[in-house]
Amino acid sequence: MSNTKVKLEYIYLDGYTSLIKAGEERQAPNANVRSKTKIVNKTKLEFKGNGLPEIGSIPKWNSDGSSTKQAEGDSSDIVLKPVSVYKDPTRGENSFLIMCEVYTADGGVHKSNTRRNLERLYKYHQDHEARFGFEQEYVIWDVNKRNLVGWPESGNPDPQGRYYCGVGSWNVGGRDIVEEHMDACIDAGLDITGVNAEVMLGQWEYQIGGPDTNGLEVCDQLWVSRWLLHRISEKYGYVVDFEPKPKVGDWNGSGMHVNFSTKDMRQEEGIKAIYDACEKLREVHQEHIYSYGTSNDRRLTGDHETASISDFTFGVSDRGASIRIPQLVYKKNKGYLEDRRPSSNGDPYMIGAKMLETVCGKVEEEELAF
Repeated sequence: MSNTKVKLEYIYLDGYTSLIKAGEERQAPNANVRSKTKIVNKTKLEFKGNGLPEIGSIPKWNSDGSSTKQAEGDSSDIVLKPVSVYKDPTRGENSFLIMCEVYTADGGVHKSNTRRNLERLYKYHQDHEARFGFEQEYVIWDVNKRNLVGWPESGNPDPQGRYYCGVGSWNVGGRDIVEEHMDACIDAGLDITGVNAEVMLGQWEYQIGGPDTNGLEVCDQLWVSRWLLHRISEKYGYVVDFEPKPKVGDWNGSGMHVNFSTKDMRQEEGIKAIYDACEKLREVHQEHIYSYGTSNDRRLTGDHETASISDFTFGVSDRGASIRIPQLVYKKNKGYLEDRRPSSNGDPYMIGAKMLETVCGKVEEEELAF
């Protein structure tokens, strides 16, 4: 491709949702990630010293909302507004990934735009210096075999136990896509911090974000990392699945544990702030469940390293609790908490907003404007 042209992949969330009824109906976005490519002259963009285009120089772009459950057919335009930019490792030089928010054609915040609320809360509570780290679990399906990678064509593999952090063809499946995805995240500039095979054969996890990365930025990165996983899987004949209980039976489900901390938690004697946060989270357990992804009741049964969806518990080094305080955090008397409730298909923007709202304080709507 000519060095005068640049490929911009606009990544955004669609309007697909599910209704969860528990005393009242609440809309819990279970969005799909979408994207489209714009080719522009390089001279139209301004570039930073790291080679990335300045976000303010990347143009907004229209898209068809009637095909994504975000507009009616007789007035179908939605607007994609760039909010963060990364290198595109799938295309190489002069190619970039652009994470976008969705707005209505008249400039209003679209109801499917969950990022906007998190951004407002994050700015209002900026003195708390909140940080998120996500542990994204998922499974890989082999389309041709119509089963999880590594599984026999009929029946089940041996019971789970040896697959966690496993090595060898008997213990893992799909490492090719996992390795390529890990490298792609690094090349894109995402703050990926680890990868491992999970408890069920064909199940994997990667970790992204942590105490040194802005929490809002980590949520953008998680969506981009999911896009990369889908994009890379296309050429392998695999399907990446973020459902929380992809296999019925005596198998672990897939979650997206969230490691959360504030400045007070990370300081000396921060354990007190961690315990205080746990008590605040106890009071609004069901509100968080509504915002933590769909079909999570199939996973949060009280078995397979989960707490029951109807109960709230917390404890030190307890993987059967709603909130786990890691052993090293307890010994250091400071650090972070791990919320084990979010589903693998949860929206990090919604999860982050609920954590901030509960731990750092609610904010009236008019106070959120900036």
